[in-house]
Amino acid sequence: MDQKLLSILACPLCKGPLKHDRSASELICFGDALAFPVRDGIPVMLEGEARQLTPEEREKH
Repeated sequence: MDQKLLSILACPLCKGPLKHDRSASELICFGDALAFPVRDGIPVMLEGEARQLTPEEREKH
């Protein structure tokens, strides 16, 4: 994912920062405990497409 794009993206719900998890192809919002998928290099910033973080993933932050 392009670093410039990543620097301007924010969580669509809380407007907080996102962390790029390259291995899982996701953008993670720890504030809302959601992981938004990145498909073919395009972030899918829809709440309905996001998955909830597990308790273990939340602890990593």
